Amino acid sequence: MTRWIKRLILTVSAVALVVFWLAYFSPRPPLTIDPATLAGDGSALNYCELPVLDGSGKLAIDIPKGNTPGCAYQHFPLPVLAQCTEPLTPQADDIRGLWMGVSGRHQGHIERVEQCGSRVVVTSAGLIHDYGPNRSAGLNTNDTEGSVLFVAGDTDYCMRTSASMIWERGILNFYAFGWGPKVVRRYLEGEQLVWEYIDGSVTHMDRLCQLPASEKTPLPRGRRVRVF
Repeated sequence: MTRWIKRLILTVSAVALVVFWLAYFSPRPPLTIDPATLAGDGSALNYCELPVLDGSGKLAIDIPKGNTPGCAYQHFPLPVLAQCTEPLTPQADDIRGLWMGVSGRHQGHIERVEQCGSRVVVTSAGLIHDYGPNRSAGLNTNDTEGSVLFVAGDTDYCMRTSASMIWERGILNFYAFGWGPKVVRRYLEGEQLVWEYIDGSVTHMDRLCQLPASEKTPLPRGRRVRVF
């Protein structure tokens, strides 16, 4: 029995090490976002003036995939889907705009939601999560979680992430890796956007027209333990 317990402990430890390596040391996703989008200043825009999705401009698949540079962007970027006018799919609700948490666990949280066709981009706290058809990468988000666990030399190490964003009965559900558990739900409730997280928290968000100055540069997140 003792021998089997030791084998089980060794197996679990080996799996944990592999998962840790994949999460923190596997190659970073290639930066496929349009450099002009990343370099531009998205803090000066009026987010109550939303693009008209009348099909007169680009389709979602014509625009490069947006993702997070390193562990976080340095300043709030321009919208990824600014030139996309593809009408939303019948399954999708229109949750586009800039939102701020006003009640629940994540009060003060601010995020920008973009949509066109079946594509959705959520930008917040240094991160860009982009799901859907695009010109340069796969459907699922493929970037980082943003919270830096440790720093080695000049390199920050944060967890890799991947998820799908699927509309189901008016709810935008996030599935880890595209096939894993449901980790986030977003949906409209009256004039508010509701964000439910896997930890059980529920945050109600109100619409903003302007990004607060404090959100232009994201605050560093994570333990940031210096290794060397």
